[in-house]
Amino acid sequence: MLKIKVYSDYVCPYCFYGEVVLERALKGLEDKVEVEWMPFELRPYPTPTLKPEEDYLQTTWKNSVYPMGKQLDVHMVLPKVSPQPHTHLAFEGYQFAKEKGLGEAYTHRMFTAFFQEEQDLGDKAVLANLAQEVGLDAVEFAKALDSGKYKQAHLDALKHAYEEVGVSAVPTFIIGNKKLRGLLREEDLRKLIEQELG
Repeated sequence: MLKIKVYSDYVCPYCFYGEVVLERALKGLEDKVEVEWMPFELRPYPTPTLKPEEDYLQTTWKNSVYPMGKQLDVHMVLPKVSPQPHTHLAFEGYQFAKEKGLGEAYTHRMFTAFFQEEQDLGDKAVLANLAQEVGLDAVEFAKALDSGKYKQAHLDALKHAYEEVGVSAVPTFIIGNKKLRGLLREEDLRKLIEQELG
């Protein structure tokens, strides 16, 4: 079984594209590969997050994100949530989801909720609703967030990303023993996966 780890942040559009490209690259190989999503915060609290109405995001989306979405045939919008949410709570929720075997479904739902529906991933009630949509118990989920039960697990995961793996940009893919930074084309990703599978 080939292990693939993907380091990503829920508010990074390239990470959502990374999920789409990986899914396409894995067609027919799903039973030979185990994908694990790994947390990475681009702007950990209390670092200020970006505002969608400001120049940086407007320009980046116009020049890069939207054209790439067109190319990949993925519908995405620059969410109006301002400032953008910090993602530590959503990632604590991920630790809960992962424990219940729903980490992958939860990750996908975070991306679609933010980039297609403009939902605020910094809001506990929003997160509990999304958790319920992927099959988790919303009450248990909300309690876990309120109590900070998964805070340490999330901090440990971040420490692992920064210190042990040296992740500095997302998405970062670890495929077997190979570390790849940034978004790859589907065919290149497929080739690498096939090489690692031997």
